[in-house]
Amino acid sequence: MKKSRGRTGRKRRRKYLQSFMAGVNCSHKLEYIKLKKWLKDRGFEDSNLRPAEFWETGRGLMATKTLQAGDLLLSLPEQCLLTTGTVLSSCLGGYIEKWKPPVSPLVALCTFLIAEKHAGEKSPWKPYLDVLPKTYTCPVALELDVVKLLPEPLKKKAQEQRAMIHELFTSSKAFFSSLQPLFAENTGSIFNYSALEWAWCTVNTRTIYMKQPQRECFSLEPDVYALAPYLDLLNHSPNVQVKAAFNEQTRSYEIWTNSQCRKHEEVFICYGPHDNQRLLLEYGFVAMDNPHSSVYVSADTLLKYFSPLDKQRKAKLAILKDHDFLHNLTFGWDGPSWRLLTALKLLSLGADEFACWRRTLLGDVISARNEQQAWSTAAKICHCLMEETQHVLLQISQLKRDKENLQKHLALVEMLHSEELKILQKSAEILCNLNMATT
Repeated sequence: MKKSRGRTGRKRRRKYLQSFMAGVNCSHKLEYIKLKKWLKDRGFEDSNLRPAEFWETGRGLMATKTLQAGDLLLSLPEQCLLTTGTVLSSCLGGYIEKWKPPVSPLVALCTFLIAEKHAGEKSPWKPYLDVLPKTYTCPVALELDVVKLLPEPLKKKAQEQRAMIHELFTSSKAFFSSLQPLFAENTGSIFNYSALEWAWCTVNTRTIYMKQPQRECFSLEPDVYALAPYLDLLNHSPNVQVKAAFNEQTRSYEIWTNSQCRKHEEVFICYGPHDNQRLLLEYGFVAMDNPHSSVYVSADTLLKYFSPLDKQRKAKLAILKDHDFLHNLTFGWDGPSWRLLTALKLLSLGADEFACWRRTLLGDVISARNEQQAWSTAAKICHCLMEETQHVLLQISQLKRDKENLQKHLALVEMLHSEELKILQKSAEILCNLNMATT
């Protein structure tokens, strides 16, 4: 009897673990029931996917049956999509059409989201707004203490993005004020900076690419955004392939899968071949073991390993700059990139080899000494970056203990650095093996 109970217990545990890893169905939750009814009223029918909560990715969509490559994942009718056309047909339309200089399609969408969120129960878009995130984890929404811990290239881009949103807010204030007749409250309290930041993050992280006709009432920036309720619950995986486009015949936005997905598993789409720094910057998450990820080496880091007494140093730098070899220098899962090695080989040219710099840029071997020095310097840079990454990880673990309110944001930045450390360790291993093979 004991044996039988133990086997049953193990089966139950295994079944529970499988269901836990597969995801917890959330379609019974009121906000999803309301969303599905709202979508159905607009012509949407779906039987393949269910909202669910997953251990690794959080909220996503689960397959209700096994999906094969070539299956239609989702077809979202045009009436469900939120575009600038939606904005113009709302009470904001007349104000946008009269405003000079014209607002951008992005500002129009952000304005609509803020206005509809403020309308609350009165908004026809409420069922969709209720399932949108209340806060975001893109670098623009992170505390400055957390932003400081980002890798240098990402920190710079995050600061640029933050400055861009500030500029967008400042330049849109007069337009927001012009909307006062539509509201009982002061527009300054409705269209404040945090509301714009939330709306901007919503558009930036959740829109699909869908080209709209150019309208005179908008500025010349591309009008290519569409918010796609329900579809935007699909999470990203770098390992899947999908085909996505607006179908002119069915007047629906369709996603077809090129990968298989088993019943009760999470269904993924691919947002593009992005590395983790780009994913965090644009979408606010990091993908584990991302094949597209790499660790960036700045020009400043590179130059630390070459003597300032080298008489040709200035000329070498000028060549690298002219041929765009001071950016996108990386370590990846397969070691140092060709661009990084080329820059190192050029900087390693001896006085008697400098005349061969054009051949270096073309990938020719100049000398065994030059090759050896370039690979050796790559190994030194790799080890230095590993130490720096480990130091930042230590700082993060200390901050996690001290700052309870930043746990979620710190965990995200910690994951980014941990993934970069894995890449650097793999690169170091490759460089070590190569060094052993050549000595």
